[in-house]
Amino acid sequence: MPIKIPDQLPAIKVLQQENIFVMSDSRASSQDIRPMEVAILNLMPNKIETEVQLMRLLANSPLQINIDLLRIDMRVPKNTPASHMDNFYHLFDDVKNSSKNYDGLIITGAPLGLVDYNEIYYWDKLQEVLDWAKKHVQSTLHLCWAAHAAFHHFYGIDRFVRPKKISGVFEHKTHDQYEPLTQGFDDTFKMPHSRYGQVPLEKLEAHPDLNVLASFEDGGAFLVASKDRRSVFIMGHPEYNATTLSDEYHRDIQNGLETEIPENYFPDDDVSKMPPNVWRSHGNLLFCNWLNHYVYQATPYDLSQLNQSK
Repeated sequence: MPIKIPDQLPAIKVLQQENIFVMSDSRASSQDIRPMEVAILNLMPNKIETEVQLMRLLANSPLQINIDLLRIDMRVPKNTPASHMDNFYHLFDDVKNSSKNYDGLIITGAPLGLVDYNEIYYWDKLQEVLDWAKKHVQSTLHLCWAAHAAFHHFYGIDRFVRPKKISGVFEHKTHDQYEPLTQGFDDTFKMPHSRYGQVPLEKLEAHPDLNVLASFEDGGAFLVASKDRRSVFIMGHPEYNATTLSDEYHRDIQNGLETEIPENYFPDDDVSKMPPNVWRSHGNLLFCNWLNHYVYQATPYDLSQLNQSK
């Protein structure tokens, strides 16, 4: 089944060119089924690129999914046209005041790995979103920086800043072969990372409300879930395109920053060669498992019951 997204959203054309099944609003309106309601709070500067990356993963689910794009406030991001935001994004306060509930929520990362939480202008609002989701969303998926922010907010577990940015593609191991979120995973799998922050693995493993489901040497936890399955935390980037790390590397070089070549990424460490995508299948599987086991199998048919039962 497809995801349902607004008729004119740029992601439709990109995904259709990749032979990924998407459904426009107009076509979906004729189908009499209960689709999953999933919101994406997009904190990345380049909204359109992130939309395509996430919808590519969501579209591989057999479920029909309605997508709402959310924004924190009315500020215009520097890398996304104001018209795009006005046409396709809902203000979080409007959603909150409408009493709408969601089966799933995805909160993206943000390029704020070296910034103290209290120095971020929307930190108070983000905390409001996190608390709101506990009552109005069946399961929330936090990506990279958003995962670190949620650990800090909910559990008082803080990240530390690595002396060197971790950038590249790394081999991970799964911790529990019977965990639904990693069902079908190989014993080891590869995922890309691009971050300065790291949450101490031992603190996550010691917390009674959390399960560490996958990790990798030196980089710590990759995948963590709350034991009630209402929250999932991903410290890497399963949504990345094959060229995303390359784009970041060349951007940093152009900006005069001292940056190292991403590890295990470019063939022969030659930055002129096209890097292969060796994480696509596990990224798709991770999102499908989340939608199926943590969202679809657990969510009430009537979403108004979420706030009553949690």
